[in-house]
Amino acid sequence: MSDDAESLLVVSAADLEALLPVPVAIDAVEQALRAATRRDLVLPLRTSLDVPGRPGRLILMPGVLGATGTTPARALGLKLVAKYTRAADDPLGTHVGAVLLLDADAGRLLAILEGGTLTALRTAAASALATRVLGAAGSGVAAILGAGEEAYRHAVAIAAVRPLEELRIWGRTAARVERLCARLAATPGFAVPRVRAMPDVRSAVDGAAIVCTTTSAREPIVHGAWLTPGTHLNLVGSAVPTTAEVDDECVARARVFVDYRPSADAEAGELLAARARGAIGAGHVVGELGDVLLGRVAGRTHDDEITLYKSLGFAAQDLAAAAWAYARAVAGGRGTRVAFGARHDAPTTLGAATANVTA
Repeated sequence: MSDDAESLLVVSAADLEALLPVPVAIDAVEQALRAATRRDLVLPLRTSLDVPGRPGRLILMPGVLGATGTTPARALGLKLVAKYTRAADDPLGTHVGAVLLLDADAGRLLAILEGGTLTALRTAAASALATRVLGAAGSGVAAILGAGEEAYRHAVAIAAVRPLEELRIWGRTAARVERLCARLAATPGFAVPRVRAMPDVRSAVDGAAIVCTTTSAREPIVHGAWLTPGTHLNLVGSAVPTTAEVDDECVARARVFVDYRPSADAEAGELLAARARGAIGAGHVVGELGDVLLGRVAGRTHDDEITLYKSLGFAAQDLAAAAWAYARAVAGGRGTRVAFGARHDAPTTLGAATANVTA
């Protein structure tokens, strides 16, 4: 594959599947989380606009990763997402978008990466990393709430970091749960002995050591009274201040971590609601997951503790995943080169900067 200065690399969903297996995606996300906690980035809060006359929004997430030079790979880019309300069986899903990756030194557009798959992979990888860092040892039963793409990615990622004996899946539509179970059964390397479709949320989370919420619920579906001591939760589905997947008691009982405090302070619906109603204080959030990774704060402090990771996602995760995928694509000859714009004589520096992330 040529790396000519005037060409653009297009990285498809199929390419990303090969370029970002779970261990690589976890490494990329860990780099982003560490950089975020060090504030080695420039990251405005996401902006959005409603599409007049249509049930959708355009969301823009720009950022610079490695702004101070303490992160090995520098990356500049923009994630754009068209989030539309669609039928549950619409193959487009709710999120359609792309990540534009640029050379941080010269400002040249290097690649366009398919955004839906990249988002799903990096989100599940972050939850898997949180589970590995915060979850209790020997976690044998996991519950996935939701039956969409993120549910699938989370099932695969969690099984990659924990030796699961049983995976429980709940969704609002039985047919979608059945399809998810069949897809998992056909996934190479997925070896959970027992995968069960559950009739309701309470039976799914009862006794589960790991709970991942990947739903579009606007009101809480998980109640803190249902949780077993030692449970770890990954909250993924709610990404706006007015929605919540778990109730106040769940938040209050848990040792809480977030991915990026500025985003959580503005958009984490479960945390904002619990604080507004007096269920938790302003200091209830222990820290970012990056604080644990950097050794600044303790993660789980005892086996019976309930831990909670609130995932909102932020552009640095997308940029890290995109940079790793780009470097691996260049090294391995994947992706499609297309002619794009005028020729530039400035050399591409991102590939060299990411040489240490191509394993």
